Amino acid sequence: MSGGKNRLLGVLRALPAALVLLTGAAVIAAERDEELAHRLEAVVHVHAEVPPEARTAAYLGTTRDGSGVVIDNAGLIVTIGYLITEAMGAEITTADGKVSRADVVGVDLVSGLGLLRAAEALPVKPMPIGTAQELAEKTPVVVASSGGIEAAQAAIVVSRRAFAGYWEYLLDDAIFTAPPHPAWSGAALLAPDGRLAGIGSLIVGDAKAGLPGNMFVPIDHLRPVMGDLLALGRPSTPPRPWLGVNVQELDGKLVVGRLALDGPGDRADIRRGDRVTALDGIPVHDLADFYRTLWRRGEAGITVRLSLARQGEERNVEVRILDRYRYLRLETTY
Repeated sequence: MSGGKNRLLGVLRALPAALVLLTGAAVIAAERDEELAHRLEAVVHVHAEVPPEARTAAYLGTTRDGSGVVIDNAGLIVTIGYLITEAMGAEITTADGKVSRADVVGVDLVSGLGLLRAAEALPVKPMPIGTAQELAEKTPVVVASSGGIEAAQAAIVVSRRAFAGYWEYLLDDAIFTAPPHPAWSGAALLAPDGRLAGIGSLIVGDAKAGLPGNMFVPIDHLRPVMGDLLALGRPSTPPRPWLGVNVQELDGKLVVGRLALDGPGDRADIRRGDRVTALDGIPVHDLADFYRTLWRRGEAGITVRLSLARQGEERNVEVRILDRYRYLRLETTY
């Protein structure tokens, strides 16, 4: 454990003084917990290969690497979904160097979580699943990517709030921690009880008031969909309508960025730089408001009217919404 202690103490010294007071007790407790190193063996490296023709290849790449967490004795692994979306399969590497093939079980596009299944039982003890419900601001936590105790980092929860992502994603109870972990994709967030509380999704510049940090998906989002992911590869609930339009908030305006090739927005001739002002006549003011208004309109397959401002001109565009699961190429295998 000496290497892990030095690692955590090194992180502690680098924290601002205000954070040190909050994390010091957690680091001392982690040093004394001989189970920590064994628990972190459940965090494995995930390497995924995606075909060049995959819908997400252009912006997520064809080679993706991150972490995942073993959560049962049969090799079930939870990770962040974008690592394995449209992947042909994955390769799992444990902290002791054992490499195993893994199959993609399923992805939940609502939460952003994904599941893999190793082709063989892995020589690690599964990490117990906890909850993020008690992770209020100032809660000390541990963030760990693959690599064992040396890849663990002390942190604190600096905010809990809604997060809206330009890829038509909204998480009402995102967890933000600081300082940022450099290997956040699929990293494990351990609560003070040592259980898995979240899965790493992003590095952000505003975890709280301009403080850089990481955003985590609460592990609580896994339980409601796990059965569906295991059986169907996706949630059984009706799919949300999906525009295929990346929208960003710029100076208080909703501006179109990238469009999914041959997606609903692309087919409707929405263009990069268009400003979204209303949906079915309802003004939209921010990204979260835009998504909630869209999702209240009904299920995938409906047609909505977007009001756009383009080069000083107002126009309305009819968009027939798709099911994103049908747009993605999720059935590719080796």
